[in-house]
Order: sequence, then structure tokens, then C-alpha cells
Amino acid sequence: MSSWRSLVLRIGEKCAEYGGNADYKDQLETCFGVVRRELLHSGEDILSFLLQCAEQLPHKIPLYGTLVGLLNLEDEDFVRRIVENTHDNLQVALDTGDNNRVRILIRFLTVLMCSKVLQASSLIVLFETLLSSAATTVDEDKGNPSWQACADFYITSILSCLPWGGAELVEQIPEEIDRVMVGIQAYMSIRRHVSDAGCSPFEFIDNTSQADGGKDFVEDLWSRIQDLSDKGWKLDSVPRPHLSFEPQLVAGKSHDIGPLNCPELPDPPASFTGIAYGKQKHEAELKYPHRIRRLNIFPASKTEDVQPIDRFVVEEYLLDVLFFLNGCRKECAASMVGLPVSFRYEYLMAETIFSQILLLPEPPFKPIYYTLVIMDLCKALPGAFPAVVAGAVRSLFDKIADLDMECRTRLILWFSHHLSNFQFIWPWEEWAYVLDLPKWAPQRVFVQEVLEREVRLSYWEKIKQSIESAPALEELLPPKGTTNFRYSTEDEDQTEHGLSSELNVMVKERVTSRDIISWIEDQVLPSHGLEVTLRVVVQTLLNIGSKSFTHLITVLERYGQVIARICSDQDKQVMLISEVSSFWKNSAQMTALSIDRMMGYRLISNVAIVRWVFLSSNVDQFHVSDRPWEVLRNAVSKTFSRITDLRKEIASLKKSVQSVTEAASKAQAELDDAKSKPTLALVDGEPVLAENPVKMKRLNSKVEKTKEEEVSTRDSLEAKEALFARAVDEIEALFLFLYQSFSTVLAGPLQETEGSLHLSGEADEMAIDPEDTSTMELDKEGEISEKSHSNGGKTAKGYNVGEKEQWCLSTLGYVKAFTRQYASEIWPLVEKLDAEVLTDDVHVLLRKAVYSGLGRPTDF
Repeated sequence: MSSWRSLVLRIGEKCAEYGGNADYKDQLETCFGVVRRELLHSGEDILSFLLQCAEQLPHKIPLYGTLVGLLNLEDEDFVRRIVENTHDNLQVALDTGDNNRVRILIRFLTVLMCSKVLQASSLIVLFETLLSSAATTVDEDKGNPSWQACADFYITSILSCLPWGGAELVEQIPEEIDRVMVGIQAYMSIRRHVSDAGCSPFEFIDNTSQADGGKDFVEDLWSRIQDLSDKGWKLDSVPRPHLSFEPQLVAGKSHDIGPLNCPELPDPPASFTGIAYGKQKHEAELKYPHRIRRLNIFPASKTEDVQPIDRFVVEEYLLDVLFFLNGCRKECAASMVGLPVSFRYEYLMAETIFSQILLLPEPPFKPIYYTLVIMDLCKALPGAFPAVVAGAVRSLFDKIADLDMECRTRLILWFSHHLSNFQFIWPWEEWAYVLDLPKWAPQRVFVQEVLEREVRLSYWEKIKQSIESAPALEELLPPKGTTNFRYSTEDEDQTEHGLSSELNVMVKERVTSRDIISWIEDQVLPSHGLEVTLRVVVQTLLNIGSKSFTHLITVLERYGQVIARICSDQDKQVMLISEVSSFWKNSAQMTALSIDRMMGYRLISNVAIVRWVFLSSNVDQFHVSDRPWEVLRNAVSKTFSRITDLRKEIASLKKSVQSVTEAASKAQAELDDAKSKPTLALVDGEPVLAENPVKMKRLNSKVEKTKEEEVSTRDSLEAKEALFARAVDEIEALFLFLYQSFSTVLAGPLQETEGSLHLSGEADEMAIDPEDTSTMELDKEGEISEKSHSNGGKTAKGYNVGEKEQWCLSTLGYVKAFTRQYASEIWPLVEKLDAEVLTDDVHVLLRKAVYSGLGRPTDF
């Protein structure tokens, strides 16, 4: 990497490029001196690299803005092109819905204004453009209020850049910025309050978030900006390196930017019903999702020195680093540790990362990314961050009964993986008391599931050894993952044992599937019936494939046809799944893997899996084990993945059809042009007008080839569209049957627990408020909370929710989780769902869970 690139990239860091000097002024002077000398030879490279750094290292934007301001003193034309490129990139980002880029580029323009590169009035014009679009959107007469998510995004884009330039705007054009603030206040008065009940990581009785005083994200940010304004726009979290060069920067020319246009939004639905509004609202929220939902899992004392606006800015830094450096985890961790702030923020960093792990409906990246980041941060800050992470785990464990079911699953997966990276060390004696709780208590189930996942990541004896400090917890370890082969001894029915042995020999001798099917149909089925036949075949084949996952795949590939012939309908497939579960009863992992692979090979259908999950034996485990839910999650996920893949393939084929159609038209045009314009050729020594046979042959061949490609591509598209139509019918049938099953199993228990069932614990216990959170202290690794929750804490009476009530709470929680995760596929089915499942006689709590998962409005 050339020296100027290294200097630009590493500015703001204490690194070798700057001789270990961390002073911003000295670094900027050094970098400016080198870049200025290279402008003549590498101007274009510098321009593109500087813009790329500003976009992808936004925590350094004040430094890049000051650097551009210094360059403006040397080469106004170069800086003018930087401003124009930023403007053009911002317009592209607005048009394509690249939200992160929009937000960062507006921040960059704000910093350029601070460095006297951009006219302050141009920035106000940009703000007013976004503000006007937002106000029009939420206007019920002129706009489309269902797209409020877009309007909110525009307003937060304005507000979020003010910590970087509010003071300069007030100093330079106070009346104009006051006009913007008044406009935002007017917008806040007409927008609808956004309830995050469906996507809150914690459950609340009244379905409203009690964090941040009941404000939604935009209301909370607006109050923080007003507080910043009242304090004279002074904050500690935004460096202001331009002030060191202000006497020079004022001599530079301030540039202007052209107008920007906000993209057109869809028209409001013709009939403004709750369903129509909800569908468009869901579409808008997918395009303009929330970046963060604060957890506030630590006591206020841990962050009491951080001002509200500083907390917001640090969250912005952390989220930006996580987003833009996701492909380079070492750089990500180093940047998160070295943010340009003057106060400690380990607790805030942990809360922000956990807020991403538990972000609903889905985090920006796969959970393993956050696992690696936390691991690297623990290594980068060995004296501080591990204890903070442990404190976060303890705090979430205290509140586990009130945590959303999907968030519980994510926390279990993350925690088990995290411990696997640190030799499975954890003070389990702190949680040994869960053995005194009922088997359905969420804290006990959490410990049980974490241990089960740890066994998957290691081996049983290793995990047993890791809980030596609390040996009684061995009771919660899963069974050793041995098989439960019915014919391992001769105690079983001798006839079945003999049939199994015979089939085993046939498989070892590589007898073909056709011959085995003939043997079954001619000798086994007529004499022993379906049940015995299915049991013998499935048990024997699974036993042969039990040595490893590869063995299982080989058996299913070679002899899947045998299973398919026996299990030709759903009833038989349910029997097949039950036999798989029986064989692998000591291994939830292999049960889930085997069923998933069988679905992949089309040996069992997704509806058959749902039917099996809702058998009474599995329904009884809904509140005490993740085993049936894992199987159900896999089945729904695989069905969803199929339709998602088909959508991508169809979109790609449509582009291909357009491309080959254009190529065919072009080839035909060239041929027609050649026919209409004969060339001179010598015939018997005389020049005559004639077609060039070589050229005509080439053009004809090209036309035929492009037409064949067009026909082939169109055929492929038609085939994929037919598959897609079947997939749509399949997923529709799956979800309708799933909700019917939920309705059926919940009807009785919900009636029986009427009056005693609450969606969470006591309201005062569940208030997740920065001023009134858990009183636990987390400085010492061994300390635990002295405060207990009535719905899941360690109390003298233990866990005080009855088993039936907990079963209802867990099942309703999964209803909401499935609905939220697959809301895009469920919204098109809402009318059918209302007609067939959510009828007038359905229990209100089931309806509430579905509505909450969909984010469906109830006030229409």
C-alpha cells in the first residue's frame, strides 16, 4: 500500500504510520502534506479512496472532513469534485434504498460544512427536502401514512448528523436551523407513535416498551437532540479537529450542492383497511428497518456518566464499525476498542452488541459474527470486557422468563458457542439453584439447553467435567448420544430381529433399492403388515447410517427410494418421523439432522413434520425442551429457503431473458441490414451487387443461435415459474396448517388458565428503564443479582408460575416468533388466516400473538 493510502486509512489511530503519535492535529498536518504532494499524479485515486474511507470508516469522518477542508485551500477544483461525487452518491443511495450510505453521506456533508467546504445553506436545503418528503408521507390526505418508516428514516438521518454539526449551523445560520427544528417538531406532532411490542426482546403486559420512558426510537432521538440543543450543542463523543485549523479553513471557498430528490413511494391502498395498511407498513419496515432496540441490561450506575446524546453517538460508532468492517473481524474489534471518545464505554459496547444479537425480526449479520467479535474484544480488553460480558449474561439470565422466545434461542446458541471458545469455563455454582425450580422454569430450561448445545460442540464427558463446581447440574445434561436400536439385542421380537438382520446383510452386499423394494413387497409387507415393515426398515437403515453424518447421507441417497415406497402418504411419514425420533431419542441433534435430511430428499413433507410436532407426546415438551421446536424451525426454514431461492432464480432468469431477447433482436437486425445492403462482388470478372455468402452464413448462424438461447431461457423461466407456483401453494398450506395446529392445541389450555395467565411478569418488575433496572453489581465476576423477579427469579418459593400457564406462555411465544420471522410470507395469507383460523371464537391471546408477530394494527 502506498504511503499516502496508509496515512489516509490509518488517520486517527496510534500506529506506526504516524510514529505512534496520536495527536489529531499532527496527524492531519502529516497526512495533508503527503496527500497534497500526490494530488497532481494520483488525484483520481485519492478522490475515490478518500470517499471510500469516509463512507466505510464513518467514526473517522471529522478527520476526513478536516483533511478535505485543508485540501480545499490548495485545490478548489479537486474538492469541488469531492462534493459533487458525494452529492451524486447520496442521490444514488436514496434511489436504491441504501440506508446506511444515506445516513453516512449526510453526516459527511455536515462535517464538510464544519470545515468550510460546503455552504451551510446547502445543508439546510437538503434537510428541508427530506423533512418535506417525510411530512407529506405521514399526511393522511396527501401522503401514504403506512410508509411512515421511510419518513422516520429521513427524520432520523437529519437528527443523527446534528451532533457533528449542530453547533456550526447555529453559529452560521441560526434562523434556518431553527426553521428545520420547528419543522421536525411539527412532524413529531402528526406522526403515529410506533409500538415495538412485536419486536421487543422483552415481553410486556401492556405490549408497550417501557424502556426510554415509553418513547419510540424517533421520539427518543428527538428528545436527546433537544437536550443537546439546550446544553449549547456541547458533547464529549464527537471530536472537532477542524477547530485547530479554523483560521486557515475560513479562507477556503465554500461549495454548493445541487438539489436532491426523494424517491416516490407507493400510492396508498384503494381501500384503507387494517390489512391493506398493515401490508404496506410491513413492506416499508422491511426497507427501512430499525438499526437498534436498546436493551438497557445494566444498572444505570454503570453508564450514569454518559450523557444521553453521547450514548447515541457511541452506539452510532459501534453499529457503523460492526456494519462496515464485518468482513475483517480483527480490524472491527480494534476499531471498537479505539473509538474517538474520552470516557469508558465497555458496558455500552456490550449492550450494543447484545442488542444486535437479539435484534428482531433479524440481526444484520449471522450470530457467529457477533460471537467472533465478542471473543476478539475479550482478548483485546482482557482486564475489563470478559467481566462485562459475564455481567450481561447474568443480567439476561435474571430476566430470561420475560425474554422473547426467539431471543432465548439466540442467547442459548450464542452463549454455548461463546463458552466453547473459552474452554467451557463458567461459574455454574451460581446457577445450581435452578435444580430447585420446577422443570418448566425458564431459567432451568435455559441451563439445560445451554448444556445440550455445549455437548454438540464438544463431547459429553468434557461438559460434565466443566460443571465440576456444581456437580448436581449433571441432572440437566442430555443423555449420552447413543442410538436406541431396537434390534441390538435378541430380547426383541425374534421375527423382527431376523428381518432386520436379513436387511442388514442385503445392504452390506450392496443389493439395489429395486431388489430390496421387491423383497419388502413380496415377503415382508404381506406377512407382517405396514407397522412392522416400517419399523424394521427404518431402524435398520438408521443403524447402518448412525456412525457419522456422512454414513447417514450415504444410506439415504442409496436407499431413500425404499423409505419413499413404504411411506407414500402423510400418515406413514408421521410414523416414519416417530421411528426416527425413537431411534435417536438420546440425541436431539441427530433427530433434527435426520428429519431435516429426509425432508431434503423429499422422503417426508413439511406438513407431515408439523403433524408429528403436534403429536401429544411432543406437545407436552413445548415448555421444557427445544427438541420439537428445533425440528419445526428446520422444516419451516427449509420450505422458506426453497421459495426464496426460486424467487432469486426467477429474477435472474428474467434478466437473462431480457438480455438474450435483445441479443436476438440485434442479430436479426444485423442480418436484415446485410440483406438490404448487398456488396460488390466479382462474377466472371465483372463487378455485380450480391450478398456475401460467408458473412450471410455467419449472420444466419448467429440468429439461429441467439433464438435457440432465447427459447431455452424462456423455457427455463417457465419451468421455474411453475415450480414457484407449486412452492407458493406448498408454503400457504404449511402455514395454514401450522396455525390451525396452534389453535387446536392452545384452545383447551387457554380456556383452563383464563384469568391466571399473563403475558409476562408483574409490570413493575419488568420495567426495563435506565433509571430503574436490576440493582446487581457486575464489577466482580462472582456477584449475582439480589433482586428477584416474580416470574422467573430465585425466590424463597421458587418459580411461581404453574406448569399449564408456562406451557401457554411458551407456546404463544413461539406463535409470535414464527409469525414475526415469516411475516413476509404470512401477510399475503392474512385474509385466509382470518377466515380459517383467527375466527371470532379463537382465544384473544392467540389472536394477539399473531397480530403482534405481524405488527398488524389493531386500531382500524
